[in-house]
Amino acid sequence: MKRTPIQLLPLPVERTLKKFGADIRIARLKRGFTVEMMAQRIGIHRSTYSKMEKGDPMVGLGSYAAALFTLGFGTPLGDLIDQRNDDTGLLLDLEKLPKRVRPKKNPQGL
Repeated sequence: MKRTPIQLLPLPVERTLKKFGADIRIARLKRGFTVEMMAQRIGIHRSTYSKMEKGDPMVGLGSYAAALFTLGFGTPLGDLIDQRNDDTGLLLDLEKLPKRVRPKKNPQGL
């Protein structure tokens, strides 16, 4: 039996996508936009937009980003994993620092 993509996702990720889709739906309703209006503004089909509101993992990230922008949330994905806020990455960089530093030899011929 073939597994669907959502079965391959960890349960917390699946739940997060469903909540994210539901939050997009609530934001759309608060702004008085119909599904058709949102789909046109994002440039996708109505059925794709409906899948987005259900948290379907097969909907492209670009569509989610366009929906956030259309709803007035700007571009939050740009700073989501900014390297300046990556504490784990910064710690890993510190671990890679050399224990000692030796001066470089002068190039020959100077």
